[in-house]
Amino acid sequence: SKGGVDLQGYQLDMQILPDGPKSDVDFSEILNAIQEMAKDVNILFDELEAVNSPCKDDDSLLHPGNLTSTSDDASRLEAGGETVPEKNKSNGLYFRDGKCRIDYILVYRKSNPQTEKREVFERNIRAEGLQMEKESSLINSDIIFVKLHAPWEVLGRYAEQMNVRMPFRRKIYYLPRRYKFMSRIDKQISRFRRWLPKKPMRLDKETLPDLEENDCYTAPFSQQRIHHFIIHNKDTFFNNATRSRIVHHILQRIKYEEGKNKIGLNRLLTNGSYEAAFPLHEGSYRSKNSIRTHGAENHRHLLYECWASWGVWYKYQPLDLVRRYFGEKIGLYFAWLGWYTGMLFPAAFIGLFVFLYGVITLDHCQVSKEVCQATDIIMCPVCDKYCPFMRLSDSCVYAKVTHLFDNGATVFFAVFMAVWATVFLEFWKRRRAVIAYDWDLIDWEEEEEEIRPQFEAKYSKKERMNPISGKPEPYQAFADKCSRLIVSASGIFFMICVVIAAVFGIVIYRVVTVSTFAAFKWALIRNNSQVATTGTAVCINFCIIMLLNVVKQPRTESEWENSFTLKMFLFQFVNLNSSTFYIAFFLGRFTGHPGAYLRLINRWRLEECHPSGCLIDLCMQMGIIMVLKQTWNNFMELGYPLIQNWWTRRKVRQERGPERKISFPQWEKDYNLQPMNAYGLFDEYLEMILQFGFTTIFVAAFPLAPLLALLNNIIEIRLDAYKFVTQWRRPLASRAKDIGIWYGILEGIGILSVITNAFVIAITSDFIPRLVYAYKYGPCAGQGEAGQKCMVGYVNASLSVFRISDFENRSEPESDGSEFSGTPLKYCRYRDYRDPPHSLVPYGYTLQFWHVLAARLAFIIVFEHLVFCIKHLISYLIPDLPKDLRDRMRREKYLIQEMMYEAELERLQKERKERKKNGKAHHNEWP
Repeated sequence: SKGGVDLQGYQLDMQILPDGPKSDVDFSEILNAIQEMAKDVNILFDELEAVNSPCKDDDSLLHPGNLTSTSDDASRLEAGGETVPEKNKSNGLYFRDGKCRIDYILVYRKSNPQTEKREVFERNIRAEGLQMEKESSLINSDIIFVKLHAPWEVLGRYAEQMNVRMPFRRKIYYLPRRYKFMSRIDKQISRFRRWLPKKPMRLDKETLPDLEENDCYTAPFSQQRIHHFIIHNKDTFFNNATRSRIVHHILQRIKYEEGKNKIGLNRLLTNGSYEAAFPLHEGSYRSKNSIRTHGAENHRHLLYECWASWGVWYKYQPLDLVRRYFGEKIGLYFAWLGWYTGMLFPAAFIGLFVFLYGVITLDHCQVSKEVCQATDIIMCPVCDKYCPFMRLSDSCVYAKVTHLFDNGATVFFAVFMAVWATVFLEFWKRRRAVIAYDWDLIDWEEEEEEIRPQFEAKYSKKERMNPISGKPEPYQAFADKCSRLIVSASGIFFMICVVIAAVFGIVIYRVVTVSTFAAFKWALIRNNSQVATTGTAVCINFCIIMLLNVVKQPRTESEWENSFTLKMFLFQFVNLNSSTFYIAFFLGRFTGHPGAYLRLINRWRLEECHPSGCLIDLCMQMGIIMVLKQTWNNFMELGYPLIQNWWTRRKVRQERGPERKISFPQWEKDYNLQPMNAYGLFDEYLEMILQFGFTTIFVAAFPLAPLLALLNNIIEIRLDAYKFVTQWRRPLASRAKDIGIWYGILEGIGILSVITNAFVIAITSDFIPRLVYAYKYGPCAGQGEAGQKCMVGYVNASLSVFRISDFENRSEPESDGSEFSGTPLKYCRYRDYRDPPHSLVPYGYTLQFWHVLAARLAFIIVFEHLVFCIKHLISYLIPDLPKDLRDRMRREKYLIQEMMYEAELERLQKERKERKKNGKAHHNEWP
């Protein structure tokens, strides 16, 4: 058989060994032919590597004039001579000798009684081959910093165990041949682009260093095949993030006492043996010199200038640099956040258009006109005794505000947002695939993920064979897993019941308070008792939400995160949205009618909707909660760490005295920063996922939600970046292939949003009653029209008549309504479709009620089926992998086989030359 590889027009044919016994083949001639072939291939790769920059396993992003611990490749060390170690001694990133890089920091207090555990733990650390150095704090001699360094031998041994992928060959991109016609079009487009301004959102590549990550093929590190990997300098082959991850892996598996559970750094942090453990930042994030003229001092400084600074809020994120410094998991979070923010632009634009459409058509809305002109329509009281009669025209402002959100474009926007959610998720899968390829996560599987040391220690006696690796691993019995699941689910169920109880308390508050505000002395509150009740209830609900937010054993880390994430998301989602669901679907739906009100515990009359509808209450709920929650979250994310760090610096100045200025080493600076929260990125994801739910689930009632989300996220990206770079200790870099269980949660929210928006349009808004009136009961009945002229008389048709003498004793108002006409009122109006009191069945449902109910149910069914069909069609039409990426992956797989063959060939040639030098006989057989 024959195989070939076409690299930019270069054709190479390979002859595979013929079948038959080895004695029939002259292997020396075959080997010589392969050597000639390998020379040609080497020439080709050399030409390609000459065009592209060399593979950067050293930190070439840094400016050569500003050396730090991250810029110590071989050439710079040789050029610097003895000055580099001297500088390394003073920058706080190396041991005292200036040669051993600090990979990890442990902090404890000498006064802590857990001395014996620490001594055993540190003795075992040395036994693993890690180097250690201790130093006391400059401001408190009781605080001891333990500096750890992993030599090359330790890094290599554990990198092989952890399947750390390292580069072994520069990537070669295959450009398919294009037709002449397409090439001419590309040239014309390129000429046209020269006249256009440069994209302002892209980072300036001329003044900033190249931000591309190592553009090399990678493979799991192996000491036996170390000759395959590109190693220019052993000190920089493993970057800082990888070194810290390896050291942390070692520390998590070191014992500090005898016993199966007496293992790992986490337990020592929990019992107080150590106060803190963290990798170091790479120096200061500020510099006296401009980055444009002097370059970046280090990667942290580079991240601050081109990512965390407010001056670059409109630019794209340097995701490759974020991934290099913080790891793939944090890099994927910011990639997802940036993608979500970018996708919010069309949603925010359409939502703003719907709102402006309501503003433009406000003067032409027949319904709001009739409400504002209905001075002769007297509405029944909305609460017992203290609430007065009121003119329908008094709710003119609320009717106009309702039209801003509930107009003819609302249904279109609800369909658009359902489709938008699907498009967002489908294109995110494509974007994630590209990122996974660029970051070498395609072949990274969960089997490569390490087992949690707590799980390993607890279930070490029970083992089973891993079906993937074939190696024994700790095993948790099914009965034990089910019992833990039941206990966990019971806890979550109890907390959800607590949330529902809190919502029930809010309902009682609304019922009681509306009567209190109706009897208030201030006319402003008395005349707007329902709005005041809704506003205060929303604020109290927000406080309860934030209060309950404070209340909050799988095999691998990702399984633990997924389990914890799902449970906590369910609780937080119910906590945030329970009151919104009550207002949207229950408020004013089961109140009865005047003279026969339904009551809570046979005492409190259930709250009614405003005469202009319930949608205004839902809009207030969403607007207030969204603005307050996002403001509070932003303050807690940035303001709280800023205040804590400021307070720490203030205490240090007081202890040292204002006149003494001291330069702290990097480990002490980082120790005074705030640690990343124990749940990792959970809070960051949770905030955005809940916002996504608010943006999609009830978007039909609040079209401005995507715009508020967009404005918040533009700030959120820079807040999170500033927090990670300047206010938090450097988190441990970790790998991840995607955003985990959050993607499934997003899909669930997308499905739920279709259902809720269908119910909001059909039940909460007046869209269906207006449609039924226009086609069946209005002036245009039977004509197939539904314009504003067809809505004449709608308000009167949507109100029923009640005889005041039929009031219950406890519901009868104190006022008789004589202030409106000079005589006591006999009748008042209320929102419902019921027969008048003098009919055969007083206050029975009219035929129009049943028509409206049937239309609502039909709309829900048609809307859901139509939108779900569109969603599934879009999901089917959009492939998960872009075509060019699929072709690149196939070609890469082919080229990797060629490269591995070439590397083995080079090794065989070296062995053959060595045997010749040693004078050993060479036989004509395959070595």
